[in-house]
Amino acid sequence: MSEQHPDPRPVLDRATEQLAGLVAAVDPEQLTAPTPCGDFDVRSLLGHLVGGMDRMAAIAAGGDTAYEEVPAWAPGLPAEEWPRVYAEARGRMTGAWADDALLDATVAVPWGTMPGRAALAGTVLEVVVHSWDLATATSRTDGLDPELGRFALAVAERAVPDDGRAHLPFAPRRPVPDDAGVYTRLAAWLGREPGPSAPA
Repeated sequence: MSEQHPDPRPVLDRATEQLAGLVAAVDPEQLTAPTPCGDFDVRSLLGHLVGGMDRMAAIAAGGDTAYEEVPAWAPGLPAEEWPRVYAEARGRMTGAWADDALLDATVAVPWGTMPGRAALAGTVLEVVVHSWDLATATSRTDGLDPELGRFALAVAERAVPDDGRAHLPFAPRRPVPDDAGVYTRLAAWLGREPGPSAPA
């Protein structure tokens, strides 16, 4: 990880910027639409993302990794407020990881103890795959950045093994054609149903 991606923060910035565009495009009637991610609809997925960014900000400060899967306030937030709430959470996370020393500091995340750079690479994976979830739910997959997909897939292949994932929150890998696009392969690797709308 450190040799290929000495600092995941620029990639994370691109991933969260891509997600910002998707959040801004959510229409009010889409908040209750299902997503490919378990039992999350669009609204609860947005809450999960905001909560996860606040968790990463707390982790950078040495705080507790526990957080609500979906914040209690999320169900009452109207669509037009989500871009602001997301932007504020993104800013908190980015600011918390601004110190270069955190890249090599040992941090505790829900999936283990590791250097900060590895935790941030895992955050890129989460942001990118949930961006695909949101884009699929709102029919906006065409504009997804394939470079971000490739980064996330590389992280997923290392962090989520094909075998022995019973203790992880991922279904078994799904088969895809050899020529499947990177987001299709990412979704399938993490056990999601890629579906016909997954981009090449």
